[in-house]
Amino acid sequence: MSTGTAAGRPAANTSTDRLARLLALVPYVVNRDSVALGEAAAAFGVTEKQLIDDLNLLWCVELRAPDPYCPIDLSYEGGEITVAEAESIARPLRLKVDEASALLVALRMLAGIPDLHDRDALSRVIAKLESAAGAAAAVSSQVAVEVDAHGAAAPDGAGTLLGRLRDAIAAGRRVHLTYYVPARDENTERDVDPMRVLVVEGTTYLEGWCRRAEAVRLFKLDRIAGLTVLDVPAHVPDEAEPIDVDAGLFRPSPQDVRVALELTARGRWVADYYPCESVRELGEGRLRVVLRTPDTRWVRGLALRLGDQGRIVEPASLAAGVRDDAARALALYGMG
Repeated sequence: MSTGTAAGRPAANTSTDRLARLLALVPYVVNRDSVALGEAAAAFGVTEKQLIDDLNLLWCVELRAPDPYCPIDLSYEGGEITVAEAESIARPLRLKVDEASALLVALRMLAGIPDLHDRDALSRVIAKLESAAGAAAAVSSQVAVEVDAHGAAAPDGAGTLLGRLRDAIAAGRRVHLTYYVPARDENTERDVDPMRVLVVEGTTYLEGWCRRAEAVRLFKLDRIAGLTVLDVPAHVPDEAEPIDVDAGLFRPSPQDVRVALELTARGRWVADYYPCESVRELGEGRLRVVLRTPDTRWVRGLALRLGDQGRIVEPASLAAGVRDDAARALALYGMG
């Protein structure tokens, strides 16, 4: 079983990571009758302590079944994990009408994206789901999804932001973008020689050679506030390389500021929503996360929003700046 975790390095223990682990842990053990604690921990890329925490949580899991009570029975005494009374986990998943309808609508919209790879496989999935869903498929067929100019797809692409970008790429034309940068809360103007349009984790990007940065950059389509196709040929330098999105979009620079935060159990969501360089358990549900950023202004805003759910511990100058910001805000309310 491959978990995508480098050998010898424990996996990040965010809520998302833990949920995926819990969902996979029971069938992993059931298929093997029993598994050594150390072997299972290595397979999932976690420490034995983290795995024991997961097993203790699974004691609380109850599978819905025709019987009033259907708990999962497990044991890890003697260093061997065994699972019993988990037969109901093998039952096929049953979708409600609204769940099946939502899934079919999303799949049909995905099928409408131009240049979609493996469209035949998607069509087969839709056909099988329609057959299994029965009445739910009829309900979903009455729903039509139309994506506006900042969306990722339209039937013909004509007149949409995506369609104009594709036309510019096909014609080999440079584009001028008005692009919103949330970290600075401002619109920037830049000329870009477009290279391709791609979808990464459900988000559509324009990849191109940015004349302002003199480098290859990705631009989220939903942050493009304005687009003009210029009557200038696009010229992407020979040394420009497409970004390897399989390696992730987060590419910290050595010049970026290293920021460490300590989060309470209620603040763990930060590790799920922001790319972190490292995530470490501190006990009692608390986390220490490290991230890197070229601009600390958004981190200061994040720290203020967290309130008592977290605090910046490094660098000390940034932590002091957040305290000053909080003091000024409180003073405005007469609470300093």
